[in-house]
Amino acid sequence: MPTKTVQIPTTDGLADAFAAYPDHGERHPGVLMYADAFGIRPVLREMARELAGHGYYVLVPNFFYRNGPTPVVDLPEHIGEEDRPALIGRLMPLIEAHTAERVLRDADAYLTFLSSQPEADAGPVAVTGYCIGGLLATRTAAAHPGQVASLAAFHAPVAADGPDSLRRLTAEVHFGHAATDITPEALGELNRSLDASGIDYTSEIYPGTVHGFTMSDTDAFDAAGLRHHWDRLLPLLARTLTNA
Repeated sequence: MPTKTVQIPTTDGLADAFAAYPDHGERHPGVLMYADAFGIRPVLREMARELAGHGYYVLVPNFFYRNGPTPVVDLPEHIGEEDRPALIGRLMPLIEAHTAERVLRDADAYLTFLSSQPEADAGPVAVTGYCIGGLLATRTAAAHPGQVASLAAFHAPVAADGPDSLRRLTAEVHFGHAATDITPEALGELNRSLDASGIDYTSEIYPGTVHGFTMSDTDAFDAAGLRHHWDRLLPLLARTLTNA
């Protein structure tokens, strides 16, 4: 499985990113994968490699590149609950500084770069993300209706920009929510916004999960939740991307 670290030109500098893609020679549909707030690290690289093994060119940008290259903050090998408050304290100023305007400027650069890679197909792409990355993925999909064919976000604050943002979506969508992140009542409200967009979507609570359940290097990890994530993500991509 070929992998590489790349530099993406943006209006504010160079964003480092991790790329993985199949080792056979043809071009492959592109997937823009946004990490959680802890950023690019072994578990994200492994998830990108696994997804690439199904026939995709996967690009994982360091969206905090303005604050330095990966790793932006030093992380323990395993992120326990006792580590989380201090890490979030260091990351929160970066999250707050990463405005919607910055997100959209960067998304333009990421998608331009992705479509220009010799191993990537120039057609429609998918966008996926985890935690805060799921919100970035949702913003990216809403801003690029002609280019983003599918959107998946997991344990993510996808409704943070309000219902109107969800109604702008045109991609096919899957939202996988942690049980601790959203109430059934809030899920119903979110899904009514998706209904109003007229898109095909699934939006569901993954039973027994807590925030961060896909990340195997954290105490939040749930193996059944991660399997369910792949069971939803892979068919979504197969339905919406060409040449997969």
